[in-house]
Amino acid sequence: MTASNATPGRRAWLLTDRPESRFQARLGNAYATWLRFSENRLALIGLAIILGLVVVAALAPALAPDSPVVGDLANARLLPPGSPGHLLGTDDLGRDILSRLIYGSRITLAVVLLVAVIAAPVGLLVGTVAGYAGGWVDAVLMRITDIFLALPKLVLALAFVAALGPGIENAILAIAVTSWPPYARIARAETLGVRNSDYIAAVRLMGASPGRIVVRHVMPMCLSSLIVRVTLDMAGIILTAAGLGFLGLGAQPPLPEWGAMIASGRRFILDQWWVATMPGIAIFVVSLGFNLLGDGLRDALDPREAGR
Repeated sequence: MTASNATPGRRAWLLTDRPESRFQARLGNAYATWLRFSENRLALIGLAIILGLVVVAALAPALAPDSPVVGDLANARLLPPGSPGHLLGTDDLGRDILSRLIYGSRITLAVVLLVAVIAAPVGLLVGTVAGYAGGWVDAVLMRITDIFLALPKLVLALAFVAALGPGIENAILAIAVTSWPPYARIARAETLGVRNSDYIAAVRLMGASPGRIVVRHVMPMCLSSLIVRVTLDMAGIILTAAGLGFLGLGAQPPLPEWGAMIASGRRFILDQWWVATMPGIAIFVVSLGFNLLGDGLRDALDPREAGR
């Protein structure tokens, strides 16, 4: 539902300042957020890119013209873009680059989703517990967070992968381990702002335990800021995964991971430029899409924008 096709009566029902039920209030808030988001054209472009990535990943077997791992080494090695049957050319093993990019979108999307699913809840839990408990609990958790923040993410991820061994599963785990500290900082800052508020005090007086207060009342207040930060971090996660793949520590051959494709094509960068350039363009477009989407979500979920 958009602003253009919502009937006046339904629009008024959604945007009323006196909702009759909790469901109506939540639906109206979501609709108002979508209206603010849809005003940002660049954010809509970012959303379209990410939705396109999801569709391509879901329909990879139907969209890919050839196998991503089996090539024709005798007849199709290093064919340029536009060759018959190979729109983006082939690599040094005669594999269709377009097919490898399409199947590689599945790996990229899996890395992004799994890292977000692992790192965001950990950061949210650490930050809210530290902010609400305070005292020595806050000091210990934040010093651990500072240790992780003091080291460059890629270097720390390299260390973890080197210890665990190369592979896409270990790369995802390493990126997740290095990605949670910023989320913990954001959640702690949000928690410090609400832990002494009147409604938290009221819930405490009603007999709610600290765990229930954190999970049911504090964590939801941190979600909007966390969602924005996670979306903006998606580009960094993609680049870190591509960096690990480029160094041979991420997805292993013959998996069509974009970073590994760039690594295999760097030997031909001067004469057969398309082997490394095409996956590089894919990384750039998807990273740009996540950045545009994150900027749009930041503006749409900003409480200061809601009152305008």
